[in-house]
Amino acid sequence: WGADHHGYIPRMRAVLVALGYPADFFGVELVQLVKVMRDGQDMKMSKRSGEFVTLKDLVEEVGVDAARYFFLARKGASPLDFDIELAKKQTDENPVFYVQMAHARLSGIFRTADQDPDSIAGDLDLDLLPAPQDTELIKKIVTFPEVVAKAAHEREPHRVTVFLHELATVVHGWYHHTRAVGAPEGLGTERARLLLARASRIVLGNGLTLLGISAPDRM
Repeated sequence: WGADHHGYIPRMRAVLVALGYPADFFGVELVQLVKVMRDGQDMKMSKRSGEFVTLKDLVEEVGVDAARYFFLARKGASPLDFDIELAKKQTDENPVFYVQMAHARLSGIFRTADQDPDSIAGDLDLDLLPAPQDTELIKKIVTFPEVVAKAAHEREPHRVTVFLHELATVVHGWYHHTRAVGAPEGLGTERARLLLARASRIVLGNGLTLLGISAPDRM
């Protein structure tokens, strides 16, 4: 419900309790209003004049992936400025593009290696990953289960969105500062980095899937 309807929650709960339902049967998530922006200007909406930007129109213009990501990028209790032009950009400025590009880059590593990601298996030998970017990436992906569990328990999907953006930042840094295929440290490090790339790709893909957003292999 909109945050301005918070006063109806105790009334509804009281009615249901009177009908014999347990007090915790009825729950409501309150969300703040969304301000839609185009070219840096608010798009005016009015009940009186019947001027609205519908969700259908928004999805048709920016796409399902961008719409879902932007709406899930913040806690429901926080106001949201939905920048249409930003949501359509095919650059790193667009957060959903930024995250999807990280997944696509990891997929590209396996095309370069001419290997199916699922064929890369085995234990990860940390001694074969000397770069600080390797360690940073490992530390990030292992926190994913905890993030998902907390997001589910608190009913706060934005926790997953925030995690994915942070992970994408680490992936992009790792991609630019280390080499998986043809690693100069040797074949052992190459295999270890391919394992790390596979694990990171799985985490990114699973996170995007949880949010109902596609995880492209090419962009």
